Amino acid sequence: MIGRVSTERRGHVLLIGLDRAAKRNAFDVPLFESLSAALGEYERDADLRCAVLHAHGDHFTGGIELPQWMPHFRTGQWAPLPEGGLDPMGINPDRTRTKPLLMAVQGWCLTIGIELLLAADIRIAADNTRFAQIEIKRGIYPVGGATLRFVTESGWGNAMRWLLTGDEFDAAEALRIGLVQQVVPAGTQLDTALAIAQTIADQAPLAVRQSLLAARTAHLDGERAAAKRLLPDMLTLLDTEDAAEGLRAFLERRPGRFQGR
Repeated sequence: MIGRVSTERRGHVLLIGLDRAAKRNAFDVPLFESLSAALGEYERDADLRCAVLHAHGDHFTGGIELPQWMPHFRTGQWAPLPEGGLDPMGINPDRTRTKPLLMAVQGWCLTIGIELLLAADIRIAADNTRFAQIEIKRGIYPVGGATLRFVTESGWGNAMRWLLTGDEFDAAEALRIGLVQQVVPAGTQLDTALAIAQTIADQAPLAVRQSLLAARTAHLDGERAAAKRLLPDMLTLLDTEDAAEGLRAFLERRPGRFQGR
């Protein structure tokens, strides 16, 4: 346990579980800080290559506990991140993870839940998941990344349909608009995400991280900026032990055994 989240290792994969089920995993400040700390530990541990964020109980999250957050919002900032913690929303460029993160959601997935999905890399939803970005129903608007990323993921009209109404939508709609990549029977979402995470963890870790970096550069800075880095960054990978192992594995027609060096 790290504060209000559980952590469990499965080989090179870290499972991070929101553990406030009695409150539908509503995000109070301590839960946010705990998640930040867990992501920081994941980032620093060289033996961990992929992570899955999930939630204990029937619901992923009922959203934020607004009264706790309003004092922070009035200062124009989120709650301070703990020492060594990363920004769960991926907004702070100096405290953003460089390793892949998957998510598995079920039940209610409101407000910050959607924004965490948009900050993750691959998202799996149980077929009983219900989504809503309801901040406008409370006189505020999303500040955790939904207005930055929803359009990119889902297109303008799809994003505005849900951002400007606060209406609920189901897992089938989330799949249609690209918010999630797969919908599975309730109760199997974590196993599905874990299987994908283990496949990612079997790949060359440095190459996985470089792939993430290249894609993010294209997303944030544009395709031309990212294109300039493609071959130069490939040169750094070609000098690694994993690249040599990858070539041997290709010639010997076997899976690679990568060490992250």
